[in-house]
Amino acid sequence: MTPVTDEFTNVGCFNLRGSQVVFAANRFTDKMTLKDGAYCYDFASGKTETVAAGGTYAIHWIDFTEDGFVMLASPGDSYGLEENPRFYTVRDGETALLCAPDEGYGQTNSDSRFGGGACLRHVGGDIYYCAPDHVRNSLRLLHPDGRLDTVLTQSPTFDAFDVTPHGILYYGLGADFLQELFLLKDGKIEKFSAFNGEALRDKKISAPERLDARGEWESVEGFVLKPVDFDPDKRYPAVLNIHGGPKTAYGDTFFHENQIYANAGYFVLICNPWGSDGRGDKFADLRGRYGTVDFSDLMTFAEAACGAYPQIDRTKLGVCGGSYGGFMTNWIIGHTDKFRAAVSMRSISNWISMHNTTDIGYFFSPDQIAATPWENEEKLWEASPLKYADRVKTPTLFLHSDEDYRCWLAEGLQMFTALKYHGVPARLCLFRGENHELSRSGKPKHRVRRLEEIMAWFAQYFKD
Repeated sequence: MTPVTDEFTNVGCFNLRGSQVVFAANRFTDKMTLKDGAYCYDFASGKTETVAAGGTYAIHWIDFTEDGFVMLASPGDSYGLEENPRFYTVRDGETALLCAPDEGYGQTNSDSRFGGGACLRHVGGDIYYCAPDHVRNSLRLLHPDGRLDTVLTQSPTFDAFDVTPHGILYYGLGADFLQELFLLKDGKIEKFSAFNGEALRDKKISAPERLDARGEWESVEGFVLKPVDFDPDKRYPAVLNIHGGPKTAYGDTFFHENQIYANAGYFVLICNPWGSDGRGDKFADLRGRYGTVDFSDLMTFAEAACGAYPQIDRTKLGVCGGSYGGFMTNWIIGHTDKFRAAVSMRSISNWISMHNTTDIGYFFSPDQIAATPWENEEKLWEASPLKYADRVKTPTLFLHSDEDYRCWLAEGLQMFTALKYHGVPARLCLFRGENHELSRSGKPKHRVRRLEEIMAWFAQYFKD
C-alpha cells in the first residue's frame, strides 16, 4: 500500500477517474480545522495538485467533470456547521457557484434501515440527489447548466438509488412497509420486491396522520399515530417522541419504536420543531437558541394534538427522545410538569462538560450554543438542562450506552443523579458494548431490552 496523504491529513471524501483520484482533506497536527481543501493525485506521476485551496469550504462530495470538477460544499459563513451545502464547479483553480438549493441531502427519519448506499449520483454530467422536503422526500436532478428539477416527491423514502438504462432503481421505506426495491421509469413507479413483507404480516400498523400546528414563528409540521384498534369512545395516554439532530426530520415513514407505542395503546405525537431539516437554512438555524423556540414548538404541537384528538388523556402524557431529543427531554422536565413520565436517551445535560468530551469535536458547542467554557461559561450553563434539575417533578428513565462517545454516559449520569438528589423517581440503564446507534443498529437483544424498559416505565406511570 502506498500512502497518498500523510498521517496528519484527514480525508473526507474522494472519487476516481482513470489514473487519478480527487479528494477533499484538511491537514492538522493539534486543533482540527473545519474547512477542507480539494486535491487531485495522479497514480502515474505520484504527484498531488491543489484543486481548491483550504480554508473556504467544508466539502461533502467532489467528482470529476469533463473540464474540471464539481463539488457539494458548505461555506458555513451564514449558518455555521449545519449550513445547507451548495454545488460548485472548479475549473483552472477558479470556484464558481453552480446551484444553491437551500436544502440538505438524505432522508427523513427512521429506525428501521438496514445497510446503506448512495443518495447522490453523478451520471453523464447530471447530478441526482435525495433531499428531505418538509415531511416528505424528493429526488432532485441538477443539470450541468445549474437548472434544478424535481424528479419525484413522495412519502416512501429514497434510501439509496442508482440511475440505470432501465430507469432509476431505488429502495426505500413507506408509512406501513419496510425497505423494498422500486423502479422509476417515465414517471411510473414499479415495486418489484417483497423482502420484508413477512416481518409485518401478523403485525398491526398505525398509519401516521398529518397534523400541523400554528407555531409562535412558523407552522409546526408533524403527525399523530392513533393507538391500534382505536376506539373513538375511549381515552388513551399519549407519548411525544422528539427526534435527534436537531437537523433531521420526521416523515410519514415506518418507525418501529413509534409502532411499539401505538401497539401498547398510546397515541404517538411526532413533529419537526424549529431546528429541523427540510425547510431551509433559516428554519434549521437553532444556534444560541436551544430550549427556546424549539421548546415552544414542541409544546404547541402537543397541545394542538390534544385539541385535535379529544381521546388523548391530558393527565397521561409522556415525553421521550434521544440525542438532541434526549437534551430536549431533559430540558422539558425542568421547564414544565405537563408530562407524567419521561424517557431520556443518549442525552445532553451539561454543555460545559459536553464541550471537551464529545466526539463531534470541540467546535460543536461554540457553534450550537455560541459559547465556550472560557469565553461565556454562564451561557453554556443557562442552556444546560442540569441547571434546572432542581425544578423537575417528572419521573424519568435514562438510557445510555457505555461506548457512546457522542453523548457520553456522564451526561445522563449527571441528570440522573440530580433527580435522585432532589427526590424525583429516576432509573438509569446502561447498555454495555453499545454506542450512539443503539436504537437503530444495536444488538437485537439490547434493542428489545431498551424497548422493554421504555414500555415498563410508561406503563408504571400511565396506570389509573
